[in-house]
Amino acid sequence: MSIDEHKKSKRGRPRVDSDIVRARMERSLLTALDQWIEKQPEPKPSRPEAVRRIVKAALAEPEKR
Repeated sequence: MSIDEHKKSKRGRPRVDSDIVRARMERSLLTALDQWIEKQPEPKPSRPEAVRRIVKAALAEPEKR
């Protein structure tokens, strides 16, 4: 196999179908988020992953009105 035949991969993270969401949170909410993270099994999620999991779970629940 020559170098020309080998498909060179691109640098960096692979593309995903997503958008960046930035949100400012009060310290009390971040403290509650960190407490939720501590209750999770190993490996513990990062803050962004924790937010994704909580939002996904909240959107999966039927409306509680």
